[in-house]
Amino acid sequence: MANSSTPTTQTTLNPTLNNDVEIHQNDLPKARFWEAMDITQWEGFWFGSGLLKPAITFKSSFQAQGDDVFLASTMKTGTTWLKSLSLCIMKNRDNFKHEHDMLTVENPHFHIPTIESTLYSTKPLTINIYDASTPRLLHTHLPYTVLPDSIKNSSCKIVYMARNPKDTLISMWHFFNSFLRQDQESFPLEKAVDCFCSGVHQYGPFLDHVLEYWTESQKRPCKVLFVKYEDMKSDPKGEVSRIAEFLGRPFGDEREVDEVLWRCSLERLKNLEVNKSGSILLNVPNTSYFRKGEVGDWKNYLTSDMADRIDQTIGLKLEAFGLFL
Repeated sequence: MANSSTPTTQTTLNPTLNNDVEIHQNDLPKARFWEAMDITQWEGFWFGSGLLKPAITFKSSFQAQGDDVFLASTMKTGTTWLKSLSLCIMKNRDNFKHEHDMLTVENPHFHIPTIESTLYSTKPLTINIYDASTPRLLHTHLPYTVLPDSIKNSSCKIVYMARNPKDTLISMWHFFNSFLRQDQESFPLEKAVDCFCSGVHQYGPFLDHVLEYWTESQKRPCKVLFVKYEDMKSDPKGEVSRIAEFLGRPFGDEREVDEVLWRCSLERLKNLEVNKSGSILLNVPNTSYFRKGEVGDWKNYLTSDMADRIDQTIGLKLEAFGLFL
């Protein structure tokens, strides 16, 4: 995350732990992402250097409760949509009849913060992610490997959203260009493909990230729900009903499903005043979260050679698990 000013601090770290994290972080492999952002490798994955300390602290100190819900995804796989839907399923449905819609008040990323990114929030959050006194609805981009043991071992639930790697890359390319290269030409797409296929990018490697959650969902389907973006687009009623059932908040009738899907539709969200301007995360415009959301948009950007390279390094391996190509 590019940082040009002092971010809002959400959690006070233990000074001893803080020093240990700094020392540990200094010894880890480093790389430069898109010639614009430093990233650091930890536990086999790459993280924006500013996100690493919160991630390590989260892994070592977070205590999950059985009634917590965690949304998970790698970047640009439908996170904003998943947050909006889950917010309506878990917290917002009871307010429909009172015409109080939380999505019209703040961006979805404010209501459901991404745990390791709260340091970059532009305003104080209404939730303390370390306060276990009430059920929490939180999100993370962290791979399954580095989740706290308390999440893995408790009865809390995880919903993971995955997406075709080629569409993920194109969405990532637009997203990072929108704020890392605002006054420059877009980062060369061929180089972005190189980064993506090598796994040296924010929260990469993509393949390992997806397969970790997929494997866990197969082992413990009552614990981890694996949702594909493409299925959400082709059968939104069926998939959002599946999420609601998994979270223990099944819909009463089809009208409720239609209401949630309308409130969380891309067209509605992108046209809400709260999402047309401002920034929930430092230096990231709210408008960056809402683009096309189309399946197969990669065909408008990737050459056949680029697409083949992604298929060979990532797609075919995912297809072997019955996922994407």
